[in-house]
Amino acid sequence: MTVPVIELSDVSRRYDGGPPALDGVSLTIRAGEAVAILGPSGSGKSTLLNLVAGLDRPSSGMVTVDRVRVDKLGEAGSARYRRAKIGMVFQFFNLLDDLTVADNVMLPAQLAGTARTVAQRRAGELLSTLGIDRLARAYPGRLSGGERQRVAVARALMNRPALLLADEPTGALDTASGEEVRQLLNELHAEGQTIVLVTHDLALAESCATRTVQLVDGRVAADTTSKASTSSPVEPVR
Repeated sequence: MTVPVIELSDVSRRYDGGPPALDGVSLTIRAGEAVAILGPSGSGKSTLLNLVAGLDRPSSGMVTVDRVRVDKLGEAGSARYRRAKIGMVFQFFNLLDDLTVADNVMLPAQLAGTARTVAQRRAGELLSTLGIDRLARAYPGRLSGGERQRVAVARALMNRPALLLADEPTGALDTASGEEVRQLLNELHAEGQTIVLVTHDLALAESCATRTVQLVDGRVAADTTSKASTSSPVEPVR
């Protein structure tokens, strides 16, 4: 049995006295799983992702990621945690247009204090693995949506995170580019990367996830393991 990467224990989050965005959620995700979080708008998907990423704190309950009590971290501790443990991929890429592709990818390592030569080597490996090494000196504004999302994934993997969080990664892409990202996520999972994917795209969830968690009104309404995931997940390639 692989160790848990994420453990949520009776987690709730309320804002300004309103109804809970999350209401008593308990959830365990183990190393090597690819989990899709599904649900309508307002179901708590983004809140759950933000709590796991240390971008928000629960009103009650415990959030543990890769043996770190995320709910106990202060602002500086949360930033260090994200650099060390989390890779994040967003719907709109969040790349810096005035930096080259290579410099965008190296940024997390430089923020973590990695020597530039080491960061350059790691960035080169990632760009080659993701099939975009030819774009190293290009700027994001000149790339297609699919290419920009590949750059974003390379940046997310720069510090060898225990966990890759993807928030609607195909939401801003055309069909062809979305298919590229689906294939990329499948490849990463096949190599052992633990992935949590928030999406409205059922086809993306069905093609990439070994497990789906359905949220309704801040609660887990269903937690389903796909038939394709009966084999044990492999340890992540670092």
